[in-house]
Amino acid sequence: MSEEFTITFREEHRQVRDGLMDLSDAFAARDGARAGELLGTIAALTGPHFRYEEETLYPSLVQIFGADYVDSLIDDHDGAIASARRLVELAGSDLDDAAVAEAQGLVRGILPHVSDCDGLSIMVERLSPAEVDAIFAKRAETLDEGLDLLTWDDTVRKRPALAG
Repeated sequence: MSEEFTITFREEHRQVRDGLMDLSDAFAARDGARAGELLGTIAALTGPHFRYEEETLYPSLVQIFGADYVDSLIDDHDGAIASARRLVELAGSDLDDAAVAEAQGLVRGILPHVSDCDGLSIMVERLSPAEVDAIFAKRAETLDEGLDLLTWDDTVRKRPALAG
């Protein structure tokens, strides 16, 4: 079961990584429409992903890492959500040099969480089968509900990110 989790988790992170890299390219090309489209795709991927991480995966990892580290993972989500909100604004703006540089900096700021978070799957190997089942069940639930990142943050998240 943990091997299936690792495969699933890694694929989700690859999709987000690729979306962010493409987003950076869209901003570099000053293609606000493409950037907006990519932001929608990334938000659709990350809404369910962040949600099952925060509601089930991260709490189950407290026993391994302690609460402080798990809180730092949620802080990373806060930063990614605030960055996503700003990226949406930038995509709809005049993409001058300053806007492009800011957008690319925001994307670069999110990417380390994507790669660091992917490594959590080796810790999931230490969880009980029941805990892994609970993570998969929450994942299925969040995918079925299909809330994008910003909608989830605005309506369901227990700790909504601060805007900017």
